[in-house]
Amino acid sequence: MPAGLWITFEGGDGSGKTTQAALLEDWLRDQGRTVVRTREPGGTDVGNLVRDIVLHHRGDVAPRAEALLYAADRAHHVATLVRPALARGEVVIQDRYLDSSVAYQGAGRVLDAGEIRELSLWATEGALPDVTVLLDLDPASARRRLDAADKPFDRLEAEKAEFHERVRAAFLGLAAAEPDRFLVLDASLPVEHLAAAVRARVALALG
Repeated sequence: MPAGLWITFEGGDGSGKTTQAALLEDWLRDQGRTVVRTREPGGTDVGNLVRDIVLHHRGDVAPRAEALLYAADRAHHVATLVRPALARGEVVIQDRYLDSSVAYQGAGRVLDAGEIRELSLWATEGALPDVTVLLDLDPASARRRLDAADKPFDRLEAEKAEFHERVRAAFLGLAAAEPDRFLVLDASLPVEHLAAAVRARVALALG
């Protein structure tokens, strides 16, 4: 049985994570790999309930409560979906993981980033992806993309520019601290250019 591989996509809202994840899934399936596509929050039934609270709840959610909700979803998601898929030798492609919590709840909500990371590592028994693709895009460009999509903003998308600047800086800091895990790409480049770079990195990880 081939070894499983866990790939996460990170970046600000509007950076193109969903597009690149779909293109990578198609390519891997063409290579004969079994692929599990998932996301956080929302990769499980429990995750969908959490997603509705943290992204679509009309009232305020206290920052620490928000962080704990994400961690609870993450614990369930890794235990019930990610680890079993990897044990079967499958490739997991995931939209967001703990790096998003460090960036959004840590930097964005101005909580302690180290505590946020440790909370997620405790929740998942230390689980980290094999490859994390960071699609880096300045918040102004990301906002133009979101505006063009013509759909309602969720709670995080609706935050002010300063919030998203902190989030972007946090993502870049995380990538600099773990260069072996992260592939940082300029999300303003053409879609196929980005897809080729992702495929090359994943092919290397697959050996």
